[in-house]
Amino acid sequence: METHSAMHLDVLDLRNFYYRTQLGRVAQKAIRDQVVALWPPAKGRTVAGFGFAVPLLRPYLADARRVIGLMPAPQGVMHWPAGMANVSVLCEETQWPLETGIVDRLVLMHGLETSENPTALLNECWRVLGPGGRALFVVPNRSGLWSRSDATPFGYGRPYSMRQLDAQLRRHSFAAERHQSALFIPPSGRRFWLRTANAWEKLGHRVSTVLAGGVLLLEVSKQVQAPQRPGLAVSVKSPLQVLDALPKPSAEPA
Repeated sequence: METHSAMHLDVLDLRNFYYRTQLGRVAQKAIRDQVVALWPPAKGRTVAGFGFAVPLLRPYLADARRVIGLMPAPQGVMHWPAGMANVSVLCEETQWPLETGIVDRLVLMHGLETSENPTALLNECWRVLGPGGRALFVVPNRSGLWSRSDATPFGYGRPYSMRQLDAQLRRHSFAAERHQSALFIPPSGRRFWLRTANAWEKLGHRVSTVLAGGVLLLEVSKQVQAPQRPGLAVSVKSPLQVLDALPKPSAEPA
């Protein structure tokens, strides 16, 4: 089945899939297990999610300094987490109500592949990440079964290969750190697949070169310094000489 062009899904459809269907709960657990394996909960971090990433953020509620669920305006927003103080925020896709450099861990799910403006979105991801911060992009795998069925949210937007995702993020000054796959069962509500999902996930991680997962996860860090160009070190022998040419600060108080 053909996937749809870039478009945001409705928050109610996303909520119903992840919280009210068995397949959605299986998908939520399979992906969240990989997120927690990459990022064990730690005290004092600011953790944010964009798109519909809140199903992946629950393990961080207890220890994080702050958890923020950013939901794009075309998608809509819902209260999350249920039964607790709300931490989800409706925002413009490319203008988040967050200070620059405030986020330690950022997760995107149903955010990048459905974005109308991925360049501006990735610039915003880069802006909010702090020094040493990491971002994790969860996207449909173009060679997996989930991107070929619109029965789940992963059948919408642009699916990726790992090489395509890595290249797009590199162009926006992110450096790949680690990658993983998840969702090795077909996107089917049949009892056999749902009952055996854990076994398929374990097998898939052992033989991921043979079995294609339905989603790709790519962890990236923020590259702050410009890439070294040949000859740059020679042309600027002493950075201090550059500073010497600048006007001296006034001795008077501002």
